[in-house]
Amino acid sequence: QVQLVESGGGLVQAGDSLRLSCAASGRAVSTEAMGWFRQAPGKEREFVAAIQWSGGSRSYSNSVKGRFTISRDNAKNTVYLQMNSLKPEDTAVYTCAVNKYILPTDFEDDYKYWGQGTQVTVSS
Repeated sequence: QVQLVESGGGLVQAGDSLRLSCAASGRAVSTEAMGWFRQAPGKEREFVAAIQWSGGSRSYSNSVKGRFTISRDNAKNTVYLQMNSLKPEDTAVYTCAVNKYILPTDFEDDYKYWGQGTQVTVSS
């Protein structure tokens, strides 16, 4: 089993930056890809970004490409999401997850462990 705890969310203004962290415990996430999803009020959860264990392959949704960067520190068993140029439409609960597979994917069903999420609110 893997437990995931997100942190770094908060209330910011449009154009600001935030860095989210997701710390894994229970065992090392030594081979699986990890990803970030988000869910805005009244909307379904959507894929944001994912990264291969080695960091060699990364995937982003079109809505965040060029503004968000996913990274991971395997020594710390942690994945990060650097969010720049935030927009009000980025407001959501951001949740990290561990994939079943080595390569990053954007399908929710490919993810087997989920955190509780951290709230990000972007004001205009």
